[in-house]
Amino acid sequence: MAKRISRLEFGSPEFDAQLDDLLTYNEQHQPQVQDVVRDIVEHVRRQGDSALLEYTNQFDRRNIDDATALEVSDLDTYRGRISDELREALESAATRVRSYHERQRIESWDYTESDGTVLGQQITALERVGVYVPGGKAAYPSSVLMNVIPAKVAGVTEVIMVVPAPDNQLDNSVLAAAAIAGVDKVFTVGGAQAVAALAYGTETIPAVDKIVGPGNIYVATAKSMVFGRVGIDMIAGPSEILVICDGKTNPDWIAMDLFSQAEHDEQAQAILISTDRAFISEVEASIERLLPTLSRIDIVTEALETRGALISVETVDQAIAISNRIAPEHLELSVEEPRRWLKDVKHAGAIFLGRYTAEALGDYCAGPNHVLPTSGTARFSSPLGVYDFQKRSSIIECSSTGASKLGQLAQILATGEGLDAHARSAGFRVRSD
Repeated sequence: MAKRISRLEFGSPEFDAQLDDLLTYNEQHQPQVQDVVRDIVEHVRRQGDSALLEYTNQFDRRNIDDATALEVSDLDTYRGRISDELREALESAATRVRSYHERQRIESWDYTESDGTVLGQQITALERVGVYVPGGKAAYPSSVLMNVIPAKVAGVTEVIMVVPAPDNQLDNSVLAAAAIAGVDKVFTVGGAQAVAALAYGTETIPAVDKIVGPGNIYVATAKSMVFGRVGIDMIAGPSEILVICDGKTNPDWIAMDLFSQAEHDEQAQAILISTDRAFISEVEASIERLLPTLSRIDIVTEALETRGALISVETVDQAIAISNRIAPEHLELSVEEPRRWLKDVKHAGAIFLGRYTAEALGDYCAGPNHVLPTSGTARFSSPLGVYDFQKRSSIIECSSTGASKLGQLAQILATGEGLDAHARSAGFRVRSD
């Protein structure tokens, strides 16, 4: 039997080094990629639509001479260009995603101090957001829902979506999802040039305040370059799944759960940690038996061979400790009484509790967002949500009495910092009575 996936033993002398090596992800940020993207971004910034058309025709093999042709008209008609079954599924998923995210909304608040001073926080939505939708190895209408709906729930005024149309081909399900989610405008442009257009604006594509959505290395590099001009969601790495299992779940289920993320990309990561060595062997056998049945077998095989692992531990506590070290994008707790262990999980993008909760449910229709931190960034990052599309402004309103009291305090502090104008400005409001 060919080796499909590595087996690691917690506590062995080489375990730490093996795990570090497994977790190392070297995105190919070659200097030439940086140079190419920098040129594209700068060209679009300076030349607008003409540069956008040049790159779109070159990279997507199109022949467009008028940038207005990039905009998709009659978006709502795409609802009728997919099967009733798929449309109803997208609408049901959208309802669930919207219901979940409505609970994330933050309201403005304030309070009044005894001297009449009012302090608070005002919540406002971003005005315009750009959503990048990839058009590479697969179509992802689910990503449209996950990126657009929280923005709409947050109150974003206008959502602009960009999606490449190589060889003039568009996926109807992606555009139907855009209509269902409430996208305001769609432009058929992709790559670093689309990111630059959203960041700086062209004669046809309006500039946005924030860019969200996944993409390839060129898109990710462009997002990092325009950050500061606009906000971005994150620089996402390959998909990840970590399953902790006590050996009592159907091994076929676990194998397929590992496949579900491995099929995204050759660099995706799928890891099982179990307290039952015999069960690990059963899962390994399931992998061998089920792998040939997959349509994306080559992608899954490479992902498992290069970044997959089956890890043996003695206790669930040890498994949780390893998980916290990895900080996975997706964590399945496929164990008895999963809530018993939930409080011990410190770092994970999304946590799936119990044997019946497949990670794939979260990808599509459970409700929580599937845009999650990867590559260990769950240590300090959160899933995409309504809060990513809202801003917080501090509110301060001083009464005469409050201004006098705070002014005295501010004078002392400003003088200590050597900032004379600050001290005098605050001092003007200090009452002499």
